[in-house]
Amino acid sequence: MSESVRSVERALDVLLCFTNQTPELSMTKIAELVGINKSTVHRLLATLERKRFVERDPLTGLYRPGIRFLQVAYLTLEHNDLRRLAIPYMIQLCEQQRENVNLAILDDIDVTYVHVMESPQRVKLAATSGQRLPAFCTASGKAILAFIPEENVKRILERGAPQYTPRTLTSPQEFFKDLHLTRERGFAISEQEFEDGINAIAAPIFDRNQLPIASLSVAGPAYRLTRERMLAISPALLATTREIAQAVDHLA
Repeated sequence: MSESVRSVERALDVLLCFTNQTPELSMTKIAELVGINKSTVHRLLATLERKRFVERDPLTGLYRPGIRFLQVAYLTLEHNDLRRLAIPYMIQLCEQQRENVNLAILDDIDVTYVHVMESPQRVKLAATSGQRLPAFCTASGKAILAFIPEENVKRILERGAPQYTPRTLTSPQEFFKDLHLTRERGFAISEQEFEDGINAIAAPIFDRNQLPIASLSVAGPAYRLTRERMLAISPALLATTREIAQAVDHLA
């Protein structure tokens, strides 16, 4: 591998250190995560800062993603055909249910929100497009995991299944039982598994080979989005995911 290619790879590794859980990092922490010395990380960060892919807080000295990074992310989302095709259906579902409607894709061990349609209600979630959440304890993630090979799911669980709330399913037996139920009914439910006070229901969007390419979820405060209400929403959610899948199939 040439030195220039190695530098590009290292720069990308630096950018990948920033996640929803670690939006700001010190140079020392980045060096630790990437596994290279601090002087090399300092040079990479200086280049990325000049190109506005990262920015440094002058008070704390911590680094975070810069405006150019966000611009590239926005262009990726804006030109994503799945997102473009799904939006009209998401608007309709959001108007019907008056809760957040989220389009998500599986991204390694997480799900990434490709698009978020905010609830019109005064009390609503603060979810954003581009946000990453753990797949194993979110309805969006479980709706996809239930329909992929079990060995792939096991590899995800082996990389960590922390107890986010008292309701998080950390036992493999309980988790796979929940995925089996998801497959039977066609949708996943998360009742405060990732965050206290937040419930969600999600269904997969399948391609023509019946493989899940994304999921669509309805999420809201637990006091409003009760299990009974989620079950009542499920027919509309399943109908919407089928319509999106048909639109994607026609495009292909």
